Amino acid sequence: MLTITSLQVAYGAKVVLKDISLDVSPGEILALIGPNGAGKTTLVRAVSGTTPVLSGQIRVDGRDLSELSTAQRAKVLAVVPQARQLGGAYSVEQAVMMGRTAYMSWLGHENETDRVAVQLALQQARLEDFAHRQIAQLSGGEQQRVLLARALAQSTPVLLLDEPTNHLDLQHQTNLLSLVKKLAEEKQLAVMMAMHDLNLVSFFADKVALLVDGELKQFGTPQEVIQAGHISEAYQTPVEIVSHPVTGVPIIFPQGVLNHTK
Repeated sequence: MLTITSLQVAYGAKVVLKDISLDVSPGEILALIGPNGAGKTTLVRAVSGTTPVLSGQIRVDGRDLSELSTAQRAKVLAVVPQARQLGGAYSVEQAVMMGRTAYMSWLGHENETDRVAVQLALQQARLEDFAHRQIAQLSGGEQQRVLLARALAQSTPVLLLDEPTNHLDLQHQTNLLSLVKKLAEEKQLAVMMAMHDLNLVSFFADKVALLVDGELKQFGTPQEVIQAGHISEAYQTPVEIVSHPVTGVPIIFPQGVLNHTK
């Protein structure tokens, strides 16, 4: 569904993404990991169209995104930014309706199709009871779900998330990622998200792309990418990996921590 081929992005004379090639299929979650400054958010912005591309291609279902207008692009991919970017003057329903902008007439009038899409998005994000509340009255986790609902209202096959669990406590982190995974499977969405917490990545991602200094160092399943050697080198800190006793996914610890727990 989402295919990135030989992508390069530059800020002025500095190339910050170098020859990135990866893909995400319907129903899959791809997590972008790597140390600060690795290029995770830049890649999300390049795919979303907010950061210019120097060379390479980004395709959704075979369509080259560079050939699409802003409105056309908004119908094939949606972006979930971090919650702190959401203003508090709107109601939840009004904020989610913004996801329908690309479908409205030039006068900005909503129709029944828009209203149905918004109600469905509110249900999917478990926000029906919050529809008429002001954004400013919501917690960070609830605001993040509003942003997810707004993206779902766009009715796109591709969903991009930029560090969606930042500033959220453990309960809201797991609730949000469980919801994203459920929606990816049920709606067959291709999901790409930048993430910091590698243990959450292990549990919720189907594929992992490890970026370092703008280069793709590893790409594969969590078991293939989240290995002690790969992670220690990328993050410049020694780690140990153990398999979760139930799921078998890799769990990361700083080196030496396990010795202190025995």
